[in-house]
Amino acid sequence: MQVHQDVVNRVSNEMPDDEILYDVAELFKVFGDSTRVKILYALFESEMCVCDIADLLGMTQSAISHQLRVLKQSRLVKYRRDGKTVFYSLADGHIKTIFDQALEHVLE
Repeated sequence: MQVHQDVVNRVSNEMPDDEILYDVAELFKVFGDSTRVKILYALFESEMCVCDIADLLGMTQSAISHQLRVLKQSRLVKYRRDGKTVFYSLADGHIKTIFDQALEHVLE
């Protein structure tokens, strides 16, 4: 078997650093949990507080808070305080784009 060195060299030069690829893999791990995907989908529609998300998904506030913590650490959601209530929303438009492309792929 002959290695096509020109192809290997070209791809190698374009390959992102391992650290960047690790971060991409970690992002996909976050999307790998159906509860987190449901939370993200809910936040596409509206900014929501923990109690609203818990009610929508039929889960405890504690369980939702745990998943929101993971989403915050991954920089997928952001929050703002209004008095004692904390409202969550998507961190930026890239998240919806990633989700929409994944959904389109699944529905093909």
